[in-house]
Formats: sequence, C-alpha cells, structure tokens
Amino acid sequence: MERQPLRILFMGTPDFAVPTLEALIQGPDEIIAVVTQPDRSKGRGRKLVPPPVKVVAEKYGIDLYQPKGIRSAEFITTLKSYAPDLIVVAAYGKILPETIIELPRHGCINVHGSLLPRHRGAAPIQWSIIKGDPEVGVTIMQMDKGMDTGNILMKASITPDPDETSGTLFPKIARLGSHTLMDTLDMLAQGGLAMIDQDEKQATSAPMLRKEDGLIDWSRSAREIHCLIRGLDPWPTAFSYLDGRKFQLFGPEVVHQGSTRKPGTLLRADREGLLIAAGDTCLLIKDIKMEGKRRMAVADFLNGWPLEPGSVFGPQSDQS
Repeated sequence: MERQPLRILFMGTPDFAVPTLEALIQGPDEIIAVVTQPDRSKGRGRKLVPPPVKVVAEKYGIDLYQPKGIRSAEFITTLKSYAPDLIVVAAYGKILPETIIELPRHGCINVHGSLLPRHRGAAPIQWSIIKGDPEVGVTIMQMDKGMDTGNILMKASITPDPDETSGTLFPKIARLGSHTLMDTLDMLAQGGLAMIDQDEKQATSAPMLRKEDGLIDWSRSAREIHCLIRGLDPWPTAFSYLDGRKFQLFGPEVVHQGSTRKPGTLLRADREGLLIAAGDTCLLIKDIKMEGKRRMAVADFLNGWPLEPGSVFGPQSDQS
C-alpha cells in the first residue's frame, strides 16, 4: 500500500547509525537533512576523522550539520526551516532538548539498541551481554525528555550467540534496528501504530562504560566473568594483573571444573589457553594482550612469554 512520503531529518553519529540512515535513504521517504557530531581527532597524529554518518550523508549529497551544541536559538531555527514531519535519532550522542523533540508534527523517534525498558542509557548492547540476557534486540521509541523513557512503538529481538561479543553484536543490532524502523514508519504513516507505556518496574540502566569497569573480580562466577569479558570486547576490554603487568583477556570459555585454589589462580597455561580459577568453577582464556603488545592467541603468546601455573591474577594492589 502506497503512502505519503515523510519529510525526515536524521540525527546519528557512529557506525551503529549507518544502516538506519542508508535504509531511510533507500526508502520511500525524503531525507531532508542529517545532523551528526563534529569530526574528532584520532590516532597518534591527531588527524581529524569524520563520523561514519557524515561520510554517508556526503556520499548522497544530503544537507549536513555538525553543531558543537544543539540548544542554540540559531540551530533550532535552522531545523525549523526544514519543516520536518519526523526526526529519527540513532546513537546521536547527545540528549535532545524539548525544543527539538517537539519540533516535528510526529515528534522524534529513537532507534535504541535494547529491549526497553531494560538497559536505558548510553551502552545498551554492551550491558545486554554483561548481564547475560538470553534475548537482545532493538526498540523503536517515541522520544520524550527522559533518558530512554518514551513510549514504545515497536520491538524486535534476536538470540545472541553463546560467544557473542559486543563487537560482533553491534552490527547485528544495527541491521535489526534499520529493518524495524522501516516497519515502524510504514505503520506510522498509515496511522496503524499504537504506543505502549514502558513498565518502570522493569527498567534497568546501561551507563556509559569506563576503562576501570573492565577490572575482573575473580571471586565472581565463571559465567559472570565470561559475560563481562565478552561485553567489553573490543572496548574498553576486561583486564587483570599478574606479576605487576596488566593483561587484557579475550575469548573466554566456562570450564565446569571445580578448584580449591584462590580465585584468580592460574591453574594451567598451554596451547589451549589459560585455565584460571573463578569463584565457582574455572575459566579458559584463549586470547590475551599484554600492555604494550598486540592481541594474540595464548598459544602464540606463551612462545615468548611463558606464564607460571600457581601465580595469581588480581587487581594491581595485590601485585606488590
């Protein structure tokens, strides 16, 4: 069934937002402008790098804005001049003021990378893995002034792979979000979409992650550590200290083997990996990165840096 095209203004920044923008461009609606974050300096040379959304917008010749702030009267006036029917937001990176949320006749809708009200906040995909969610997914939400508190328009879910990392899950959720958004827009344009209130009792938070969040507490269960390592891969990564050195750990596998040794004790180091005692059973670590070195398989690492069974991984304060 054909519908009247919507005039859509898009706001997004990282790779996660790209499938949604590309789906909108290829869809029946008119993408009148794109708003993204300013270019950022990266690498040792501090070279300015454009956000992925900017690259797509320029490729298709769409009007592009990169404001340092989005609350100025001048910028709001610019947005109003486009007379958008709808603003679509996907990982833009800043909280929108009410003046923008209330600007389009259909308001603003957000592509959020979790099954709301679970994991409200800046890092929903990572926290979905860290918390061991059996189902993950995306929510299309009508935005309000709260942090991911608006009414739900549509949800879609998938089952993560047992060894899923945030790095492998991000593109899956991004693609799922783009498809779900297009279904939402079709129903919205035809007036056949009911909004559902979020259940505040089920709400959890997914705050922005910090590097220090990756410190492993080996007294926790092997399953919990397994989820933490995968959820923080590739950033900010899970880590522990051994003999005064910082090690980032990857590729975990729960081994249902009991141990009477102190949690964090290295029980075995061979080509299969590092077998480490956790709070209940054990964890096998298959990939490792020592500070100042590249990430590699444990089998390759041990060729140059043998590790002694019986030594204990832990926080830096325990390594003196």
